[in-house]
This record gives sequence, C-alpha cells and structure tokens, in this order.
Amino acid sequence: MNQAIVIKSTGSWYFIKDVQTGMMYEARIRGKFKKEKIKNTNPLAVGDKVDYEWENDSTAWITKIHPRKNYLIRKSVNLSKETHILASNIDLACIIFTFKNPRTSLGFLNRFLITCEAYQIPILIVFNKIDLLSEEESEELNGIDSVYRNIGYQTLKISATENINIETVKEILQNKITVFSGHSGSGKTSIINALQPGLELKTASISDYNEKGKHTTTFARMYEWNFGGSIIDIPGIKEFELVDVQKSELQDYFPEIFRERQHCKFNNCLHINEPQCAVIKAVEEGRISEKRYFHYLKLMEELPD
Repeated sequence: MNQAIVIKSTGSWYFIKDVQTGMMYEARIRGKFKKEKIKNTNPLAVGDKVDYEWENDSTAWITKIHPRKNYLIRKSVNLSKETHILASNIDLACIIFTFKNPRTSLGFLNRFLITCEAYQIPILIVFNKIDLLSEEESEELNGIDSVYRNIGYQTLKISATENINIETVKEILQNKITVFSGHSGSGKTSIINALQPGLELKTASISDYNEKGKHTTTFARMYEWNFGGSIIDIPGIKEFELVDVQKSELQDYFPEIFRERQHCKFNNCLHINEPQCAVIKAVEEGRISEKRYFHYLKLMEELPD
C-alpha cells in the first residue's frame, strides 16, 4: 500500500507527498470518510498520514487515514458543522503574538494555549514586531513575557523584518513539524519568508481603518524547510473558541493552577470561591497572574457543565 502525508487541503482536493519517493500528487477522498467525520468540516487535515491507491483514471484515491498523535482544532465558522481541524501530527505549535499592529488579545493567546495543552502539543510563544515598540510598550511586553515564562512556556522575542532572533527560531524549529498560528497580520508569513526567503510567500499590509490583518493564506499548506523539518502555514485566525473542554477539566490546562490545586482543601475544588483554596491564595500572593486567573473564571462561566 502506498503511504503519504497530506501537504495541502483545498476542501475537495488534497495534495499528498509519498513518504518513500517524495513525489507529490493530487488526490481525492472517498465519501465514506466524510460521513464518518461528520462533526468536522474537514475529514482530512494537513499533516495527516494516509494510504492511497491509483485507479484507472490515474486519480490517486485516499483509502485510509492513520491515527493522529495530536491535532490543532477549533470551533468552525461553518454553523452546519461543529469543529475544524487546522493541522495534525504536530511537533511544535508556534503562536505569533504581536503587542500592536495588530494587538493580540491575551484571551486569544490563552485559548490557543489551552487547546495545545488539551491535545498535548508542545508550544512556543513568539512575540513578533518588537522593533515597533516604544520603551514603555517594551516594558509592558516584558511583563507579559515574564508571566508566561514563569508558567513554564518557551517564549522568544523577534522581529521578522529586522531579522532579530530569526536564527534562534530556526534552531528551535529544525527537524520539527511546526504549525504557525496567530491573527491575520501578526507576521506569520513574514517570519516564514525570513527563515527561508526562497518560499516567497505573499504578505499583506495592515488595514489602516481597523488595524486588522488581511488574509494572505487561504488554505492550510505544508512547506519543507531547507534546514530540516516542515512548517504548516494556516489561515490567520480572528477568534479561537475551545472544543470539547468541560468545566471540570479546564484547570488541567492551566499549568500554574494544575500545580497549585494539590494543596486545596477539597479534591473537587474549582477555585472559584471555595474555602481554603490554594489557587486563590496563590493569586492573592502574586504567584499566579490575576489576568490569567480572571480569564479562567470567565471561561468557567462560558463552558458547559
């Protein structure tokens, strides 16, 4: 049986790369997969490992989808479906955060991190466009950086346009399958082009009217780095809603809350207003970020029981 990896998805056609020969082909998928994966808008995602076979019309048909080690998922903008898988079989998820132009919300960042925690995807937070910041803004960004570093996340400050710390990014990504995510206009494509200029992906400027980025990536696509490894470039995301996360398990995906909860008086403590809650005490003592904790409380109100 021929085996391949999905390198591009357009919705109806897929582009696959044979794992033995390295040849790339257009492929289609059997209808049965669409029925089986009815909760997802896409039965196949970039990064999926598949089996395929040839038919008389010289069309490659995908016959099997191998189990995924992980995947990045969010609620779909298509109201007729539940979820959309952005990428699969990921070694590293790289979230691009910009302090301004456009401003990345901490809520967006936290939701992305929760999703990666839930699906066991290693994370790198990249603070891009640091060359645009004033001294005061840099200090504020340092505070945000400190919060996430203290939690245990790997972070890095860069500028794609000024080539600041691009070589360090390259060292981190080497020989890994990485997915880049962030708001449109956060500089994902510029970073990719800085890492490997030959790819020459299209970039777009920020709209002066609302400082929102213009979409330059329409479909998810995997590219190979010339220094080893691959990048899955996905469309810019405005909102990132959680999928299949219950109130009782949300605390599992906040590492700092997960560490402190063992000291709570009650085993079923949800860290809202329970007596002798170690998490609330840690917030009061400054060992857990107030903003992170308040976002935890906000999500607890939004999530189903």
